[in-house]
Amino acid sequence: MKTQKASNRVHSLAVAGLIAGLYTALTVALAPFSFGMVQCRVAETLTVLAAYSPQAGVGLTVGCALSNLIGLSMGANMAGALDVLLGTLATGLAAWLSYRLRSIRWGSLPVLSTLPPVVTNALIVGTELTLVVGPATWQTWFLWAGSVALGQLAACVVGGLVLAKTLETSRIMPFLTGKSYTDR
Repeated sequence: MKTQKASNRVHSLAVAGLIAGLYTALTVALAPFSFGMVQCRVAETLTVLAAYSPQAGVGLTVGCALSNLIGLSMGANMAGALDVLLGTLATGLAAWLSYRLRSIRWGSLPVLSTLPPVVTNALIVGTELTLVVGPATWQTWFLWAGSVALGQLAACVVGGLVLAKTLETSRIMPFLTGKSYTDR
């Protein structure tokens, strides 16, 4: 029994670490699209994974923190140190909400789980960009929040649903969820 618990912990760490690494690699490799005035962080496609596994939420949050820190050190992250804190908070909150909405599906797809990253990032990252880049007006906030929301819609909803459909028909899903094919 003790060996099974240890194996489950190792599996959970492996899933979280793999997702954190993949998120960070995608964000940094595509830095011109990941940070900036108009951004579509392709790595946000991975946020749909939170609908399948709580460990994915941990990996996404750690990956976002690392990405924002690396972006800050590269000078690519225009929101600066504030994004390391608030952008990571937005991703962590979105992952938690996505996991909570996981059972609401359209067909087999967790459609509602793709929306929290759009909303939390539009609100939180839109606010931080307004404060850092400015000017701090409602018009500017709507511009930033809308820009972030559009990028998130493309990555999280469109890309996320394509990824979810692909994963549901692949052999990767048992690794992600920790269940064998016979448990499904």
